[in-house]
Amino acid sequence: MFDIDKFNHDWADVEALMEADCRLHLGPASIARLTECRQYLDKKMETRKEPIYGVTTGFGSLCNVSIDKDKLSQLQKNLVMSHACGLGERVDSGIVRLMMALKVKSLCYGHSGARVETVRRLVDFYNNGVTPVVYSQGSLGASGDLAPLANMSLPLLGLGEVEYEGKVQPAAEVCAKFGWEPLSLASKEGLALLNGTQFMLAHAIWSLSHAKRLSSQADLLAAISLEAYDGCPEPFTDSVHRVRPHNGQIETAANIRRYLEGSSLICRPKAHVQDPYSFRCVPQVHGATKDALRYIESVFLTEVNSATDNPTVLPDEDLIVSAGNFHGQPLALALDFLAIALSELASISERRTYQLISGKRGLPSFLVAHSGLNSGFMIPQYVAASVVSQNKQLCTPCVVDTIDSSQGQEDHVSMGANAATKCVRVVENVEKVLAIELFNAAQALEFRRPARSSEIIETLVENYRRVVPFIEEDQVMYGHINKSIEFLRNCKA
Repeated sequence: MFDIDKFNHDWADVEALMEADCRLHLGPASIARLTECRQYLDKKMETRKEPIYGVTTGFGSLCNVSIDKDKLSQLQKNLVMSHACGLGERVDSGIVRLMMALKVKSLCYGHSGARVETVRRLVDFYNNGVTPVVYSQGSLGASGDLAPLANMSLPLLGLGEVEYEGKVQPAAEVCAKFGWEPLSLASKEGLALLNGTQFMLAHAIWSLSHAKRLSSQADLLAAISLEAYDGCPEPFTDSVHRVRPHNGQIETAANIRRYLEGSSLICRPKAHVQDPYSFRCVPQVHGATKDALRYIESVFLTEVNSATDNPTVLPDEDLIVSAGNFHGQPLALALDFLAIALSELASISERRTYQLISGKRGLPSFLVAHSGLNSGFMIPQYVAASVVSQNKQLCTPCVVDTIDSSQGQEDHVSMGANAATKCVRVVENVEKVLAIELFNAAQALEFRRPARSSEIIETLVENYRRVVPFIEEDQVMYGHINKSIEFLRNCKA
């Protein structure tokens, strides 16, 4: 049970929200904050003569249109219905679950005006595996993730669709099974649900979680490739990196030394003085990505621990302020940076794969005997190159674009949602390229026998051989590549 009150503001807690068996609990502190904020807002509406944006007015460029008191609930329902315009592919249900958890977390800071019963319904959906159907396209990443969060919120009103027990079903039918009556939203609640960065943030957390794994695995795969290529150990000397002390660089060199410890291959005399950059500069390239991930994590953690809707309700200061905490610029910049930093791991990985198949340093051309009759590992490298090229296109920054919306009221947008969804694609592409490197490196290592690598590397290769065989003659390769991807996904470096 994950108690929202006991959230430790660290990455381990964030990743816990991604677990399929995680369950949320609203503790007394969260309930107290929600209650205090709601009571303050209700009282303020009775005494304040001036309009309150989104509470007693329309939305966006309709902010100057006042709404009658008896229509405030309908205003909020209309907001959710009219904004549910998501298009494109369905968002992965795990990411949608994370969206719900992050929305609960944000509302529980007590600056949004949401009622306890509304937040509890979100918790009920999360805890019972009822996942709203959300689509990948439609958010500008500015007034929050309006369209996807509207699709996420529809089922609270008994509208839209949900995934439950592996099937997409009408939300009204599933809610009826649990005895959940459609919520009648109070003033401000629709805006509190829709304003926010939880669509961007859920994709960001998913991407960073996998990026950390891939960053770690990239070091191990580079060490295997180095062994297979008969590479030099000198570029990983600790004192070399102490004179250029970037933390990621020092850490990467240490990882490579640890992976190579006890290897007879790395210690044997070399006939060459230097290795290509894709081997020699692993600490500098992989390390820069590690440093980027640390910065990006700090941005994402700050966002997790923030209230991001509008207007911001500040009961302790007797203020209701219409501002811009929903703007996705911090996430958009970090997501573009994450995609770029991660794509570099694939770029240098593909170059190592290219070197391994090039017929150098005693390795056969395309890593197969009788090349000519056999094409061997020629085309896996093509595939890796194709995916790396696609990453280059995906890594064009989204945040530098902006389009006017809402009749010019929302005249600068972050495009952070596009940065988020394309970052997921980059993550998946990097995993594919690294898996192809493993496929090649394990093959190349066999041509160094009877010499042995380190215990860490030999154990990993032995486990890998249980699912992917050594290739003696040409055979259908895509199945082996897919098994390599699956192996990497379940491998802990």
